Amino acid sequence: MRQADAGNDDNRSQAKWNRILMKAIVYTRFGPPDVLDLQEVEKPAPRDNEVLIKIFATTVAKEDAGWRASLGINGFLRLKHPILGQELAGDVEAIGGKVARFRTGDQVFGLHTFGAYAEYKCMPENGALAIKPVNMSYEEAASVPNGALTALPFLRDLGNIQSGQTALIYGASGSVGAAAVQLARYYGADVTGVCSTANLEWVKALGADQMIDYTREDFTGNGRTFDIIFDTVGKSSFSNCKGSLTEEGV
Repeated sequence: MRQADAGNDDNRSQAKWNRILMKAIVYTRFGPPDVLDLQEVEKPAPRDNEVLIKIFATTVAKEDAGWRASLGINGFLRLKHPILGQELAGDVEAIGGKVARFRTGDQVFGLHTFGAYAEYKCMPENGALAIKPVNMSYEEAASVPNGALTALPFLRDLGNIQSGQTALIYGASGSVGAAAVQLARYYGADVTGVCSTANLEWVKALGADQMIDYTREDFTGNGRTFDIIFDTVGKSSFSNCKGSLTEEGV
């Protein structure tokens, strides 16, 4: 009996060593940044419809800090996802048997709700994942998806933005706002960016036609009206903005 037990212990020990490990930032309880810990965890393997990405860059998004600090989407009684991180950029290291969009070695960037604070992550090939532009670094590419994929549905789907319209982007220097300025220009709108003094020139370089420095001027008091007002930072109420909308404005 003792020999059998010893054999089982050896098998478990061997299985542990046979696992392929990776490094990740893990947390097991809600709290301040100190709850984050660098650990070794099992490296994921791609399913048939997934790609395995070796991550070279990720970001800390506002939502990550919120999920780390309090209850919510990441569980109530216990954590559902011990590895945070949404945005990533890296190389495809392996692909599942049914993957057609990507090949091993592709440089990619994308967005997935959890798991990017790690060396590797699996994502479905039909998820928010795309080939990284060759003229962007991994760090630049990783910073794009969250803001862009938030701004796009607001402007295109809810705002129904059209060429020739006027659009005001409040918070134009933030992640969502910077994407919104560029998207609004892409759709042919005349864009007014609202941000602080330090970011005026940068937002103008992104494509804003006019600029408003909110530290010096309240856009609701200058008499101008807009077809679309997009507040990307939640600082304005509809009651305050409605006087700055055109008759059919959104």
